[in-house]
Amino acid sequence: MSKKIRWGVLGGGGDSLIGVLHRVAASMFDAYALTGAVFNPDYTLNKAFAEEIGLPLDRIYPDFDTMVAEELKRPKDERIQVFSVLTPNFLHFPMAKKLMENGFHVICEKPMTMTHSEALILTQLHQEHGVHFALTHTYTGYPMVRQMKSMIADGAIGAVQKVDAQYYQGWINSIIHDQEKRQATWRLQPDKSGISCCMGDIGVHAYQMLEFVTGLEVQSVLADLNHLYQDNQMDIDGTVLLRFGPHVKGVLRASQIATAEENNFTIAIYGQTGALKWAQENPNYLHYLKDNQPAQVLKPGHGYNSAFSLDGTKLPPGHPEGIFDAMGNIYKGMAKAVRGEDYVPGEFPSMSDGVRGMKFIETTVDSHREGNIWKSL
Repeated sequence: MSKKIRWGVLGGGGDSLIGVLHRVAASMFDAYALTGAVFNPDYTLNKAFAEEIGLPLDRIYPDFDTMVAEELKRPKDERIQVFSVLTPNFLHFPMAKKLMENGFHVICEKPMTMTHSEALILTQLHQEHGVHFALTHTYTGYPMVRQMKSMIADGAIGAVQKVDAQYYQGWINSIIHDQEKRQATWRLQPDKSGISCCMGDIGVHAYQMLEFVTGLEVQSVLADLNHLYQDNQMDIDGTVLLRFGPHVKGVLRASQIATAEENNFTIAIYGQTGALKWAQENPNYLHYLKDNQPAQVLKPGHGYNSAFSLDGTKLPPGHPEGIFDAMGNIYKGMAKAVRGEDYVPGEFPSMSDGVRGMKFIETTVDSHREGNIWKSL
């Protein structure tokens, strides 16, 4: 019998970028076998896509509830073990809840839920049922992000005193100025996306990344968010001041109307004795700065990198790795957890990342609505 983890997928069919990303990532270390799916709520399209990618139809189900019921009828050693939830935001909570209640492990796209209160419910279920949960903050899987985290923990830049994150995209700019398009885009619909578009979609990535690499937690925020039309007041741009403590502060800037930007996500961490800077569009370079010394550019795969970084590196130095590899490292970490193997907690973002992310989203929106005031997380 195959030792691969039996894997189910919810959503991500057709030309979905997220679907391709997860399927490629899951295939990287030969750890998962795609066993069953509901790729699309339209059963005809669901089956057609399964046939297109070469899957047998016996475990391609008409809907989520049927899938769970039928899988539970199977012997445990045949049943799907892990499900990936790749649906729009409003389905994350009900799907993850039912899966965990029935003993399935879950890999979930962010944001974890629509509200912080829903996230707390999932936390309780996670504890009660003893299942594993991974949240796909993909960028934490990059080897040089992991190297940044290791270096900060080892004191390479001294005590952190300033943080800066920028996440600029421009894709909504081509939508927001057309009333029909903006009304048809699910990320701009509160009932499907939640209370925030920009902060809930990309701002939360930047927030999670800052906490991940520094090992610090944001204590309070002051947000100034922006929308362009009265018929759609979902934020599509914003700036958030951050307080990690009385003497550690920073700023997070995110926008989806930064005209012509693609996926311009950068982070910079400044310490007492040095600084580290990383950019998602050039993810294989980590810039290390110290006063009165030449700037250094660190690259993946070299022996000077940490064990955590090297574990996430698949290729020899000089062979660029990208977003598929970063997501693959998250799937690799989850596979270790499901198999009961040892793993580093940072190998995949956890339930606590999801809870803090939802708290961040809600608190930034509240800060803005209440007149741009400081709010505690």
